[in-house]
Amino acid sequence: MLRGPSEATLIRPGSALFTAARVLPFVAVVAVVAIELSPAHFLYTGPFLTPAPALAALTMGPAGTATVAVVTALASCTTATYNQAWGSQQVYANLSALLLVSLASLATSAARARRERELAHVRRIAQVSQDVVLRPVPGRLEGARAAGVYLAAEAGARIGGDLYEVLSTPYGIRVIVGDVRGKGLPAVRTTAAVLGAFREAAHYEAELADVMTRCEAALRREICRAEELVEAPGPHDPAEQFVTAVLAQVPAEPVVELVSRGHPPPLLLSGAETRPLEAAVPLPPLGLAEFLGSAPTHAETYPFGPGDRLLLYTDGVVEARDPARNFFELNAHLARLDDSPPQQLLERLRTALLQHVRGRLEDDAAMVVVERDAYTAPARAAP
Repeated sequence: MLRGPSEATLIRPGSALFTAARVLPFVAVVAVVAIELSPAHFLYTGPFLTPAPALAALTMGPAGTATVAVVTALASCTTATYNQAWGSQQVYANLSALLLVSLASLATSAARARRERELAHVRRIAQVSQDVVLRPVPGRLEGARAAGVYLAAEAGARIGGDLYEVLSTPYGIRVIVGDVRGKGLPAVRTTAAVLGAFREAAHYEAELADVMTRCEAALRREICRAEELVEAPGPHDPAEQFVTAVLAQVPAEPVVELVSRGHPPPLLLSGAETRPLEAAVPLPPLGLAEFLGSAPTHAETYPFGPGDRLLLYTDGVVEARDPARNFFELNAHLARLDDSPPQQLLERLRTALLQHVRGRLEDDAAMVVVERDAYTAPARAAP
């Protein structure tokens, strides 16, 4: 499973700024020693040595910072001895300032190293938690291949308001792709609730529409739970709590079944043809069941033969804009990727999407591809 870009920091290992900050203290020491041991030693170079330990503390741990402090002190003592400057007030003032800056830098470096260890620990925990919510898409399923990609708009996040899952069940391959309204931790909690319901219901509900019903029930429970945790709930607009979602089922027969609740239509890639699978009866998103009325909820069936591919995506893909506010042309890019296998197809779409938005997504984006093998897998008996 492909992941989106991670958080970028101003001074990070490997960056030009990081390298400059690490090299600069030694450059300063070498420059001061060269000047003091040359005929230009009359120049006042003390202020150039004092900041060296502070610069080292930006990129080095306590050991590295202490090393720079010792090297700087040795350089100062060496130049003072060479120039016979001992006994002058200037030398002692420089050494005193260097000592104070070194002690402060060591304390700063130790605190930064401790924070980085704590942050690394928190990130490991967050990574495990996120992998539980959005599990990798299995590349090989019975009678099909699949791949998934997720790009989170929020800096540093690996999951957000979009969700997906691909499961092999007694009823065939079942897929969910959805988009939670909102971002941040509330969206992650909603994502976990809907995915948990899908993972359970997909194995036991024979009808795809019933799986969607179970997902909606889980969403309603999560909304109620969130309202109970709010100190002053106040009135809640139901239109502010919803999830667009589409379910797909790929059985042994050469068809695909879909149930869509307010989600962008999946694309069927059959040979050189790309066609959206529009719902015959548009239905509202999950969480807006009161607007459903008497409209029937059932799966719609479409041909899905050997070699065909199904692309499910969220609106963060088709609504992505470049700096000129032009939308991402998904169909145009797919036309150039006719023969690409699922993993390569999504890698190239991901690259094209990030190039289109210049690396700055305004909304989460997720894509899942399922490709039926050239043969039809034998049907499995339902439990």
